[in-house]
Amino acid sequence: MTAFNIVNAIIIIGLIISAVSIFILDDVLQCIIATSVLGTFLALEFLLLKAPDVAIAEGAVGAILTPVIFIITLNKVKRNKNKEEKNG
Repeated sequence: MTAFNIVNAIIIIGLIISAVSIFILDDVLQCIIATSVLGTFLALEFLLLKAPDVAIAEGAVGAILTPVIFIITLNKVKRNKNKEEKNG
């Protein structure tokens, strides 16, 4: 078994674990973090497959931009929920 195959297997196991954890976790913030981890593993896999342009795009969008948008949305939803509870 070559080093490439070992690293590839580790990344694929990380992909599977992070993807399954998104569905298992109950806390929304933990799911967002798992989504970011999934994007990071995908970027690493694309890098191994010699697609650096796709890896950079996935790293930027899947690991950074999407979770940031999810967290901003989650905070706004919580703020709106708190306002509704105070107003009655």
